[in-house]
Amino acid sequence: MRFHLQVQGGAGARSVALDAASEAEAIRQAARNGWRVLSIAGAPAGAGIGTGAGTAGGLAGAAAAARGRQPLPLLQFSQELLALLEAGLNLGEAMATLHNKEGRAGARATLAAIRLALQQGQSFSDTLAGFPAVFPDLYVATVHAAERSGNLPEALARFVAYQLQFDAIRKKLVSAAIYPTMLLAVGTLVTLFLLGYVVPKFSVVYESSGREIPWLSQMLLAFGQSLAAHPWLCLAALGGTVAALVLGLGNAALRARLVLAVLRLPLLAAKAAEFRLARLYRALSLLLHAGIPLSKALAMSGAMLLPQQREQLLRARRAVEQGLPFSAALEQNGLATPVAQSLLRVGENTGRLGDMLERSAKFHDEEFARWVDWASRLLEPLLMTLIGVVIGGVVVLMYMPIFELAGSLS
Repeated sequence: MRFHLQVQGGAGARSVALDAASEAEAIRQAARNGWRVLSIAGAPAGAGIGTGAGTAGGLAGAAAAARGRQPLPLLQFSQELLALLEAGLNLGEAMATLHNKEGRAGARATLAAIRLALQQGQSFSDTLAGFPAVFPDLYVATVHAAERSGNLPEALARFVAYQLQFDAIRKKLVSAAIYPTMLLAVGTLVTLFLLGYVVPKFSVVYESSGREIPWLSQMLLAFGQSLAAHPWLCLAALGGTVAALVLGLGNAALRARLVLAVLRLPLLAAKAAEFRLARLYRALSLLLHAGIPLSKALAMSGAMLLPQQREQLLRARRAVEQGLPFSAALEQNGLATPVAQSLLRVGENTGRLGDMLERSAKFHDEEFARWVDWASRLLEPLLMTLIGVVIGGVVVLMYMPIFELAGSLS
């Protein structure tokens, strides 16, 4: 049968036609040619098309269920699958167990399609590649390499450790940001209450007294009166701001842009680059331990870097392919910290490059965690000081005419 594939390779995306006995075999042929399959169209009428169509139909149905948000938690799936495989179940029995216990509709549809594809003879890695919203390229490549070596549990264990370490750093960042965010929210609400409710009350008293008040106090009172005169407009503006923040944080693309903008700040840019390098080292270690060649691992790891770093990684990959040592290639292209450079040289000399990459990532993750603790401890008192200055300034400006009146009476 002839299959028409949309593939991506070194020359970019293009269409190719392959003759194969099944859809799975066509995908494997494309992988052997170094192509990544983006889509596949089944053969015309003929024997064996039922298998390809059934697999494609199951994958399409699950992909539709996955559209919008991730239907299957990757880390939980990997942990449960690892536990079942280590208990002695084969892959088919493990997938059947996961499917039977799953209660969420989206996850159940995905697991059902995976079971169907496995029953029809498709490889596990090829099946997972049909769900890019759930299984990233790094995961699929790790599973594909484990299929060749016959050690899927070890590969899953390494990926679980990789993901747990990344999640721990992310949770630390979220925890460090919660208290400053609450401080800003409470400080903003208190300031708006003073300006919109308390300041107008004082302005009525000062206007009835007929005395001249300081210029700064006049500005504050005029602003407070404007807020009090348009309460619904102010509430609508506040609600719109909150809704925009919620929608922006809920949209993955906008959230990514916001994060990139924040990470370009002078104080954060260096640490953000170092954190991404640590992720690169850990991903390369995972791929090398799975048996993937270094050049291919470098090509697969660029997605987790910033655009500028991706260009540096591309140049480093070309240097490695031309025979330059890996440590020297990273150093020449600015992708090796001093600690990583020393460890990678040891790894090249001892044949333990994967282990040294893991040690480099662990060192930088621990250093990043200490920096997050230090930054959060410094940011909290700074924010409290800022909020105190703002609220104190409003209060002082409100009472300044009273202070002047008391001074004149004395």
